[in-house]
Amino acid sequence: MAHPVIHAEIRSADPDATRAFFGDLFGWTYSDGAFPGYTFVDTGVEGAIPTAIGPLQGGADSVLFFVGVQDVEATLKRAEELGGTIIQPAQQVPGVTFGVFADAQGHVVGVAAN
Repeated sequence: MAHPVIHAEIRSADPDATRAFFGDLFGWTYSDGAFPGYTFVDTGVEGAIPTAIGPLQGGADSVLFFVGVQDVEATLKRAEELGGTIIQPAQQVPGVTFGVFADAQGHVVGVAAN
């Protein structure tokens, strides 16, 4: 399986202010996402990588990208075996399972599967 970047998101302590900033800067508009305060970005470009802005899900403000994998739990386990740390264990929301890890140098990356 190829492992493309399939999703990006900005996790913010103040997602409304974050949406306003990027809306004013780039003209982005938003639609509701899977849980309260989480929105999908409409960049105005057909076929753009799905991007979202939402509240913190533990930790501090961050910008994440998500890599597509077949098995989120197995990928998180392998990241740990390679010296990484699980930041957010595998979770399910309608249509997707996702998790977040940091590599051995502290770079935070998400993984997701449909």
